[in-house]
Amino acid sequence: MSNPEKPTIFALSSGQPPAAIAVIRLSGPSALRAARALTTRDLPEPRRAALRRFVDPEAGDLLDEGLLIIFPGPRTETGEDMAELHCHGSRAVVRSVEAALARLPGMRLAEPGEFTRRAFLNGQMDLAGIEGLGDLLAAETALQRRAAMAMMGGGLSRRIEGWTTALRKLAAQVEARIDFSDEGDVEESGTIEGLADACVEIAAAMESDLAKPGGERLKDGIRVAIGGPPNAGKSTLFNALVGRDAAIVSPHAGTTRDVIEATIAIRGVPFLLSDSAGLRDAQDDVERIGVDRAEALLAQADIVLWLGAADMKPPVHGELIQLHAKADVNSSGQGLAISARTGQGISDLVDRLCIVAESLLPVPGDYALSQRQRAVLLRSAAAVRDAVDETDEILIAENLRHALSALDELTGHVTTDAVLDELFSGFCIGK
Repeated sequence: MSNPEKPTIFALSSGQPPAAIAVIRLSGPSALRAARALTTRDLPEPRRAALRRFVDPEAGDLLDEGLLIIFPGPRTETGEDMAELHCHGSRAVVRSVEAALARLPGMRLAEPGEFTRRAFLNGQMDLAGIEGLGDLLAAETALQRRAAMAMMGGGLSRRIEGWTTALRKLAAQVEARIDFSDEGDVEESGTIEGLADACVEIAAAMESDLAKPGGERLKDGIRVAIGGPPNAGKSTLFNALVGRDAAIVSPHAGTTRDVIEATIAIRGVPFLLSDSAGLRDAQDDVERIGVDRAEALLAQADIVLWLGAADMKPPVHGELIQLHAKADVNSSGQGLAISARTGQGISDLVDRLCIVAESLLPVPGDYALSQRQRAVLLRSAAAVRDAVDETDEILIAENLRHALSALDELTGHVTTDAVLDELFSGFCIGK
């Protein structure tokens, strides 16, 4: 039964007008009553679109003619009564329908992500699935879309459910041994060694997920930095890869003094490409700052495209690809021969970038853990490992409780309003 005290929310859930169609969504205890108030006929059968005229209940003015679909709860996306008004997508129509809804008792405009938040609070989605939905809404490449769909489709949730079921079974065995250790059948139900073996298996499965590439590179792009001495052709290469004149190209040394970045997708793979100052003994304080930033950029990059001499390459933590730049005017050099001006070797360079990217990104179609999810899962795995090292059954039980509590954080069974506020703040009004 819907809570009569809870307001009914509404919002435009399709693209911003003008558009061919505008979908205005309602959810809450007054959703069906509000839909009936705006129509001139009875409500249609549930989940069947019907042509209706939408009328301002207060003034009696005809607002629009479109489709009405109702979804009685609780078997809906939000777990509440829902309705959708499919109107013409002009600004005037959307404004007039929203204004008419706002004047009805118990109705208000939805906040960002509030429909999804209600779905979570009503048990229709768990937190892992919602994070996948957020990633899907922000997806710009095929890899991002596939990873988000895997998360939203329950890939991680099913793994968590399996670990939770196994840990609860172990915890119940330990609790039984503590509470009823004087009864023979409990003593025979398992040994400390058997519990430890089971914990090792669960911890190893968690650590296997933690060892996979995370979602940060998938969201932000693989960091590719172009480095080398002044006039090595860094900015020309940057422009060639970006596909536009984003960096100033000049024969004068020291032209580039600050870091220039561009996000690009190559064959569906997201990259964050960076150009920076040439490495040399700076001639002035401003250039010295640029060189310092360039050195820091190269040290932090996932891939460094080095256009300098092989024996002068800087210290890097990522993959370094040695390039022989300006191969069209200089045939001698080390590394992959390229010419950003003629296009020589650029295709081979792109091949190399994509090969390296495969080892840094999740397998296509697999979910990728966010920074929050990795931190929580790491706590759970550590607690399970601590249980393995303990011989005291009370301490084993306590570690298993910590592990289960962390898994509940991943699904949202245990969470805080602050976490939810942060998560839903990135959602649009109608989602």
